[in-house]
Formats: sequence, C-alpha cells, structure tokens
Amino acid sequence: MCGIAGILIRGNKGIDTDWLGRVSRELYHRGPDDEGFLGWTPSNGSVVTREPSQIEGVNLAMVHRRLSILDLSEAGWQPMQSEDHRYSILFNGEIYNYIELRCELQNLGHAFYSHSDTEVLLKAYIQWGEKSLSRLLGMFAFVVLDLQRGTLFLARDFFGIKPLYYYMSDESFGFASETKTLLLFPEVSRKVNTGRLFPYLRFGLTDFGNETLWRDIYQLPAAHYLEVPLQFNKHPEPVRYWRVPSYAPLDIGYNEAAHCLREILTDSIRKHLRSDVQVGSCLSGGLDSSAIVMMMRDLLGSTGEIHTLSHIASDQVLNEEKWIDIIVGSANTASHRVIPSEVDLIDSLEDMVKTQGEPFGSTSIFAQYKVFELAGQQGLKVMLDGQGADEMLGGYWNFLGARIASLLAQWKIFQACTLLIRGRRFPGIDAINLASMAFGMLVPENIQECGRKILGRELLPAWLNLEWFGKHCPDMSLPWKYNGPHYLRSQLLDALSAITLPMLLRYEDRNSMRFSIESRVPFLTPQIVEFVLSLPEDFIIDQNGVRKSVFRKAMRGLVPDAILDRQDKIGFAAPEEKWLVALKPWIENLLSSEAAHSIPALNIKETKSSFERVLSGLQRDRSFTWRWVNLIEWTRLFNAEYEN
Repeated sequence: MCGIAGILIRGNKGIDTDWLGRVSRELYHRGPDDEGFLGWTPSNGSVVTREPSQIEGVNLAMVHRRLSILDLSEAGWQPMQSEDHRYSILFNGEIYNYIELRCELQNLGHAFYSHSDTEVLLKAYIQWGEKSLSRLLGMFAFVVLDLQRGTLFLARDFFGIKPLYYYMSDESFGFASETKTLLLFPEVSRKVNTGRLFPYLRFGLTDFGNETLWRDIYQLPAAHYLEVPLQFNKHPEPVRYWRVPSYAPLDIGYNEAAHCLREILTDSIRKHLRSDVQVGSCLSGGLDSSAIVMMMRDLLGSTGEIHTLSHIASDQVLNEEKWIDIIVGSANTASHRVIPSEVDLIDSLEDMVKTQGEPFGSTSIFAQYKVFELAGQQGLKVMLDGQGADEMLGGYWNFLGARIASLLAQWKIFQACTLLIRGRRFPGIDAINLASMAFGMLVPENIQECGRKILGRELLPAWLNLEWFGKHCPDMSLPWKYNGPHYLRSQLLDALSAITLPMLLRYEDRNSMRFSIESRVPFLTPQIVEFVLSLPEDFIIDQNGVRKSVFRKAMRGLVPDAILDRQDKIGFAAPEEKWLVALKPWIENLLSSEAAHSIPALNIKETKSSFERVLSGLQRDRSFTWRWVNLIEWTRLFNAEYEN
C-alpha cells in the first residue's frame, strides 16, 4: 500500500525538484517507510533515485511513497524497473494472487529477484499488457512507463478500492493518489465543479464516476485504464476492462449456493491474509465483520493472533458492544475499542476534512476515522473490513423495497403484499417508507415528485439557492433510475458501481491511510460479486424479508447464531441527534461564518431555519446538516472557489 504521483510536461521547461519534494511530503502518510523518484527525458532516458535533486530538468517525474507490507526488504523498493529498463512501475495496492501468478510467469520464463507482488505485477504487464488486468485478484492503482511504446499506462482495480486521480491540459498531465496532492500542481485550479454540488448537497453523493468536486481534477473510474502518450499529442479517454455480466440466473439450489458462497469467500479471505506484517480486522458486531473475524480464526487456527478494532457508541440505542463481545469471545481476539464524543468530533473535523479531500456525508465517517486511529496506535499496518457485502447482498432496508418492486413488476401481487407485511416487523423499517420505495421505482418521475412533497421530502428544499443552481447546474433531477423487472438486482448494481460503494471505499481509503494502515475488503472480488448477482433474488432477500439470506445460511455453523439471527443494522453509527444538540453553538457559528457566506449554493437563512427545525424535532432528516458542515469546512480549508 502506497502513495503515488507524477507529472508529464511538454517542451523544455523542466520540473522543479523542490516542488517534487513537497509532493512527496504531501503523500507521506500513505507510505512513511520509504520514498523513491523517477525522472525521464527523451534524450537521457530514465533515472530512478531516492533523491529528487538528481532528476533535475526532466520532462516526466514520478514519486512513490512506500508502506511496506509484502517483502519488507530493499528488493520491494519503488519505482521498480524491468531488467532492460524499458518498463518502470509505480504501484499502490496489493495483488493477493501474486503467488499463483508468479508460478505461472516463471513457467513462461520470467525470473524474479524479490518476493514482492509489485514485481509480479510488473512482469504480468510485460507478459500480457492490458490483458493482465483480468488476471488480477486485488486492489490496485498503478502506472507503468513503457519507453519503447512511449506511453504511460494507468489502471485502477475492479471496484475502485484504491484511488487514482489525474488532470490533463494542453501543456501537462498529472496524476496522484489524492486530490489534495493534485492541488499542488501548477495548472490545477481550486475552482469547484458546480454540476456536482447538487447531487452532493441534496442526496449526499460524493462519487461521480470520472468527475470530482474539483473542476480540473478527474478520477480514473473503477475497472478502467488510461494510456497517455509521452509525446502528449492527444487527450486519451479511459477504457473499461471489466463489468458485471448481464443477468443470467444460475440454475442452482439454495443450499448449494450457500455452500459455494462460503467456499469462494473462504478462499478470498485466505488470500487477503497474505502479509509480512500483522493483520487485524474491524469489528462492528454486525454480520459482515463478524463473518470475517470468525473466518480468520478458522483459517489461522486456535493459536493465531487476531486483533479486532471496534467503535462503541455512547448512546445505548446504537451501542453494539454486546454483539462485539460475542465475537470476541467466540474468536478469542485481542479486542481494542474506542468511544468517541462530540468534543472529539470538533477536535478531529478539520483533520478529517483535510484527510478526505472532498466533503463526506455523515458522522459514521468519524466513527471509522477513530477506529483506524486506534489501529494505528496499536501498531497495526493491515486491517480487513466488510465493505461491499451490504451492497451486493441487500443489507440495507431500501433493498427490501426493491425486492417488493421486483415482485410487483412480475405481477406477483400476493408475494409482494406478504413481503411488505412481514418486512414491517424488522427494527428500523417503516411500512410507509417501504411501500413508497417500492412504488417509487414503478411510477413515472413526475408522480414520484408529488409523493415526495406529500411526505415532506421535496426534491428542491428551500435551503438550496435555486436561482444559482438554475444558472450553473441545469440538471437537478434524481441521479438514479432503476430498471425492471429485476429491480433488486438493478439497485444492487447501482449501489456497487455508482451510488453507495464508491464513496464508502473513498472514505475507507483516506481514513485508513491517514494512519498509514492498509485496509483490505475481501468481499470485493469479481468472482464473489459475479456469483452473488447471478443468484435468484429470493436468495438475497427471502419471502420472509430476511436480507442476506443465502449469506446467513453460508455462515451457519461458523458464525454464532445470535449474530446470524440479527435483523437490525447499525454499523459504525454515531449518536447524531444528541451530538447535534450538544454542538448547537458550534454549528450556529459555522453557519454564520465567512466561509459559509462565500458558498452561493446555500441559502444561509434557510439553512439556519432548517437546523432549528431539526433540533426541535420538526424535521426528521438530519443528514443535510452534516453536508453543510462538511462543505463549509472544505471550502475554508482548501480555499475552494465558486462561480458567481
């Protein structure tokens, strides 16, 4: 796990080596163990070094910060070059099947000089080019310099677990692991991408495919690569190399599906445990993290050391400590716990906003931040986490609405009504919301808008400056549309690729790397996702409304029944309602600040009124408040510039 950056410029301007050192320091938290530089000019070829001063006057400069996880020796240092110096690679991530790939490549005649996955990745690219991507099991963002072809090849993993941002102008091209690093680049402005503000403020969306909230900064989308010519004579477009196949239901029984799911997940976790340093795990007390910890114990045996890191909410309604205790006792782990407060939130907010680089949506990100801070204090460098399971296995309550919509679209009215009635018994599920979610997928958008107004959830709330948005963001429609008759699968795909998972992975990457920790997500492999999304919908959510049904069956006998039979879902939730009351003076000051008034997207008078309604209980949705707070702090800390 590492941090990478680079810049390619036209002409003979040269690259300032002092500036290159600043870029490296900006990425220090992503790789505090070592650093390396590469410089290239058309006349002198390439040079790799630990000293940026030795690559003065180059046309291409690349930076690598190393967090040593596999092969801790000098042999794993980057930038890594091929024996003939034709290829050089910068790599951020892990290739979990590197052992198998290494054997295959050795049989093809390749020699290896390290035990690192970086060398395996480099040799795989040399052997198969872009076709190597489909052979990889892992999380990755990497750049390969090919001097013979005269190209930079950039690639990002199947789900976007590891980040890769870039900008492109007529004079230069730059890339980096984080947006705030790219803000150091001379041609990158601090102008806001106005078209992305509406979906963030209204719906909490923080991932926009190829775009970001910065006008000049783009994101290489998940499962894409980009090939940039060193001559820089054209502006290339990202190329997709993988997508979830079209729906083709497997002819498989429920019990067999559960058995297969357990087998492929076990194999994934086995490979995700490959490391030359201690591996720990996040543990919320929910099904996904509990399954990971219990599988770790099963794979490591009774004597293997396991560290679990947990957030404990001070609000007893949100407190999951009793569930955490069950897993800690069953798996015999060394348990570490943190109980953050509203004071901790104020103290940490500035650093969190800087860490994320772009605004985030809720205080659950703060709970996660504190868990990784604790992991860093315990000296852990690798953590497993359950991201992706909810998105593919229907873990959120709104997926139950999508399942009902699927039944209605197939004219299975009795089954839909039965599921609606049975679904009401689960904690946190409101029958009205469930029905509105289901019918909202089936009716035209204009009718949906009428329904939202009746429920007090209008598309365009008064705290938005609609005059400004009308000028700068003409598209203020719903950012998602689902297709039938398999509405559940459609929503699962959107959650995995566009709506939920991309932003959760961004939060996870920044929070973990802030404390120099590699976070691994074993649910997210193409094999697992393709298998789960090929199952019948009633395997995901059964006729009794049980979400993750086939997964619960797969874990029976390994995970304690008390965890498997849980139907509530909390996760890393914070007591937002109590915190808002406690933080009232601080938030009111923030809404009155100079930074707040510099944001033309907000109607500040209405934000204050809306905040008062939240505090008085007249407005149930509190999420808007945290978006305002984040946007204001982000604007202040990064000097974001808005169109008038």
